[in-house]
Amino acid sequence: MTQASPRLTLPFLQPAQAQKHVTHNEALRLLDTLVQLTLASIGTTTPPSTPANGEAHAIGASASGDWAGHDGEVATWFDAAWYFQTPKSGWIGTVVGGTDIYIHDGSDWALATASVDLDNVAGVGINTTSDGTNRLAVQSPATLLTHEGSGHQLKINKAGVSDTASLLFQTNWSGRAEMGIAGNDSFSIKVSGDGSSWDEVLKVGPGEGVVTTANMVGTVANPAGPGDAVFETGSGTNGSFTKLADGTLNCQISEFQTASGAATTWTLPEPFASASYSVTASILGSTPGVATISAQSATSVDIESFDLIGDDTVAPDVNLIAIGRWF
Repeated sequence: MTQASPRLTLPFLQPAQAQKHVTHNEALRLLDTLVQLTLASIGTTTPPSTPANGEAHAIGASASGDWAGHDGEVATWFDAAWYFQTPKSGWIGTVVGGTDIYIHDGSDWALATASVDLDNVAGVGINTTSDGTNRLAVQSPATLLTHEGSGHQLKINKAGVSDTASLLFQTNWSGRAEMGIAGNDSFSIKVSGDGSSWDEVLKVGPGEGVVTTANMVGTVANPAGPGDAVFETGSGTNGSFTKLADGTLNCQISEFQTASGAATTWTLPEPFASASYSVTASILGSTPGVATISAQSATSVDIESFDLIGDDTVAPDVNLIAIGRWF
């Protein structure tokens, strides 16, 4: 019959053995140390001066004092004496006051590292819970992405042109701003006041480098407010106009037909603030002539044509430009 167990070296009771309680108590002492092994230290080489009963240490190299000659063993203080046990590969222990787990590799104690395959996990939640849509979820004051020696890119990829690849900014889970390529391949910035209705404030077409803003051309106002444009344009039978947010108004018409022997009224395509604006008339055709301006008001102006000797029985076409202010 063998003298000890193969794994923990616990002493066996032998046939016809006297003083069986000694062997039994020795086995219990070993079990008390090795089951749920808790170490006061790992790698210590000098015994503590006042160890507690049951206190255990994993001895380091070149131990001294009562531990001399027991390098690498587990020393346990029991009944005013040190008892030593040689650890085997696979033994597991922890250190008092810590949360780390150590495994003996046959020669030394090593910190256990989890062997977990992190590829193709269903989801990762950091301080929160991930779900089927938000498979990576982070709840923290900030998220840091940094370089590994040079640059760093954050890639957001979509499957097709009609899909969305964007950054969405929310207030209490309601969308307020979005930037990216949404529904097409043009980069755009959108804003919303309620998370449902969105306004596109800037758009850049792919391969064009052309920037389009929602309020560059539109309706201008005085005083200007949110959504009002920088330019306003319009056209009709009375010509066209360009209206600027700073108050400038430009009205023009091409090939305006004058009348022989009388003035012709040009009704402006957009009214000025007053009759104080300038008008330029250019006579078309090869025959020299003169065009005069009269009866000027905020909404119209009379145009009359003459030849070079003052005869008004001519009727050339003229190009007209009026510049002034709309407020």
